[in-house]
Amino acid sequence: MSNYLVTGAAGFIGARTSEMLLAQGHTVTGIDNMNNAYDPRMKEYRLRKLEAIPGFTFVRGDIAERSVIQHSTLNLQPFDGVINLAARAGVRYSVEDPWIFIDSNLTGTLNMLEVARNSGNCKFILASTSSIYGSNPPYPTPESASSSEVLQPYAASKKGAEVLAHSYHHLYGIDTTILRFFTVYGPAGRPDLAIFRFVQWILEGRPVRINGDGNQSRGFTYIDDIARGIIAALKPVGYEVINLGGHEVITINDLVTLIEDITAKKATVEHGPPNPADMFTNWADVSKAREMLGWSPEYDMRRGTEKLVEWYLAERSWAKDVLTP
Repeated sequence: MSNYLVTGAAGFIGARTSEMLLAQGHTVTGIDNMNNAYDPRMKEYRLRKLEAIPGFTFVRGDIAERSVIQHSTLNLQPFDGVINLAARAGVRYSVEDPWIFIDSNLTGTLNMLEVARNSGNCKFILASTSSIYGSNPPYPTPESASSSEVLQPYAASKKGAEVLAHSYHHLYGIDTTILRFFTVYGPAGRPDLAIFRFVQWILEGRPVRINGDGNQSRGFTYIDDIARGIIAALKPVGYEVINLGGHEVITINDLVTLIEDITAKKATVEHGPPNPADMFTNWADVSKAREMLGWSPEYDMRRGTEKLVEWYLAERSWAKDVLTP
């Protein structure tokens, strides 16, 4: 069995990936600064579940701080892989405070590459984003599409992290897989993303706020499919960029209709102006993930949304109060 470092371990993707690694018998050291980028109750909930699983060690720390490289827990024994999922995410917020995105997404990646180097140049996985493809890529979007015309500092910080990871691969031979995520959803998901907000708002009888006319679309992927893809990406590849998820596209209006159907509740929709930082659509070409990683999604949009609604209803006593700005 192997020993992994997972950054952003209390985050949505990091927590589920850690759970799956632990279920396979691996040991996981998780690091997270438990910031308030969204309602901290979500991270606290995920972390409580992780800390109950044997083989998990938690470090409360910020990967953007250079001192984390020398943290005693991160130097107890070499890691077989560093899975860097910690990040400041959110295209709109990055316009308001780009500095914090550079700190976490770029400087944080640099520090974790140093941790990988100190672990004998172990495997390195970097979470990147579909936002890197800008406003007018081909659809479905292959990894070869241009990533030089980003629309916001969030995507720019991820592009910088990708290039930095390549430099460490070139200089030190660190085997690196860049995973470009699209829109990930599921139980205990990020409350700042549309699908969690819509479920809460519809079930609690609150207005459903949509930016624009709702004809914009996103390529969604269920959390378990993403976590399986991350673990598959631990294989040696040299240096590769791989789209993960984003294969099932649905408009925002149709997403509201789907949740209405699953919950048997009618939404009260309020439309606002579109946000210029948002892409109109994303849709991934995942053929490379299928070929290189043997990855194939198991959940379709309806089944995954049903799982999210089931989770919400089970945790409704506190989930109804989670902030969904």
